[in-house]
Amino acid sequence: MARVVLALGSNLGDRGVRLDAAVSALSQLPQTRLLKCAKRYETTPVDVPKGYEDLSFLNSAVLIETGLPPIELLREVNRIEAEEGRVRLLRNGPRTLDIDIILYEGVKSDDPVLTLPHPRAAERDFVLLPLADLGLTREHILQNTFEDV
Repeated sequence: MARVVLALGSNLGDRGVRLDAAVSALSQLPQTRLLKCAKRYETTPVDVPKGYEDLSFLNSAVLIETGLPPIELLREVNRIEAEEGRVRLLRNGPRTLDIDIILYEGVKSDDPVLTLPHPRAAERDFVLLPLADLGLTREHILQNTFEDV
């Protein structure tokens, strides 16, 4: 079993309902257990296409323990996003639900399909703020560690 940090976000529809659905679905994945859930934070969009700057996000994060390999977890995360209406039309466009794998204990990957730790997480306050609720800092991401968590 490995510990994994997932960042959650939504800026379309009933954002709180979407985040609740994501946490519920993640906790029901096979070989997976929800350890901690961060508070929710209202944040401004970053790097969004022109015209979408006013669609603020509701962000959170979860710490899970899972026996799913990273790529299988990614497939499950993408399935959960799709079940919540996620459509990928524009890069960084509005979304009903976004779930990013930030850290996966013991795994470092430069694969473009799944880069770990997440390549931009340490630069983004909308990720770092909820991660702090889980006892994680920018240094945990940069050093790819769960030490002291």
